Amino acid sequence: MNLQPGKISITGLSPEQMETLLAENQIDKKHASRLLYWVYRRKITSFGEIDDIPKKVIEKLSELFETGITPPYSSMESADGSVKYLFRSAEGKYYESVYIPDGKRKTLCVSVQSGCRMGCHFCATGRYGWHGNLTAYEIISQVTRLPFEITHIVFMGMGEPCDNTDEVIKACNILVAEWGLAKGRSNITISTVGVMPGLSKLLAHTECNITLSLHTPYPEERAAIMPVEKRWPAHALLEMIKTQKQQRKRRFTVAYVMIDGVNDTDRHLEALKELLAGTGIRVNLLPYHSLPGDTLKSASEERMMFFKHFLVTSGTGASIRRSRGNDVYAACGMLAASVAEEESKKNIK
Repeated sequence: MNLQPGKISITGLSPEQMETLLAENQIDKKHASRLLYWVYRRKITSFGEIDDIPKKVIEKLSELFETGITPPYSSMESADGSVKYLFRSAEGKYYESVYIPDGKRKTLCVSVQSGCRMGCHFCATGRYGWHGNLTAYEIISQVTRLPFEITHIVFMGMGEPCDNTDEVIKACNILVAEWGLAKGRSNITISTVGVMPGLSKLLAHTECNITLSLHTPYPEERAAIMPVEKRWPAHALLEMIKTQKQQRKRRFTVAYVMIDGVNDTDRHLEALKELLAGTGIRVNLLPYHSLPGDTLKSASEERMMFFKHFLVTSGTGASIRRSRGNDVYAACGMLAASVAEEESKKNIK
């Protein structure tokens, strides 16, 4: 179900924007806060579910607006309990989110773009290509439409947050605001490859945790797999992060996808330790998801444990993030690419 033509989505709006829209349509703006409460907290799909706003107002709201809470296009549940959701915008953009339950922790991984234009060589989303930015409405609707209570939100799905900074900031504000979803800032993490202007803006206008995708401590190697390194080197990004760490209380980590024989050697480990020594920045070690036609494979669990042990005993915090959803297109972008390919075949026929 997509938004009805000519109607405005409430999801994605701030109180100020809601008040302006109501006033422009001769509706008392005092209803703005309750309307947002019902959309963001109660996750209504119809204004008829509201019981504390006059019926005449509800009727007018229904004529002019949509809640903006639309269901996923499809979903796939993994044997480990995680669920991958595929969304499709009115313009035909595909994007994904993944629900990952782990005891009391219920994490949702959200997308900020359909595809990505960063060109990282081992990324399934990058192979899918670039199909456009998501709006704050499309980002937030990934959270509000799911039938689960979400405790943690990570911007680690499709797309680069620092390449869609304004909409990501709007989405973050909605997530943490009392008038929005009222999620704790410490439970929201934004992952970036390091587009410096966007990162600078995110650091200034949000207080969410930041994860930098590093994957190798050597600039020439990082540039070979992540073109962004040539324009915005990781060492400069880390300097920016170290300065911010002293000014605001938030967690900074680096993501390190471990590939067998590529970046899991002793020299990589020693260089990684030296790069992060004394910064207080943690390391998230991740297994590599092989892509179709790929000859690369993930480092062994033993090697990942060795990396973690060495870093921790050297004074750098480290953890291993286990792979989830391997049976439902684990890597972000794989499901969207698969569905888009099937749709293309049908159109050709």
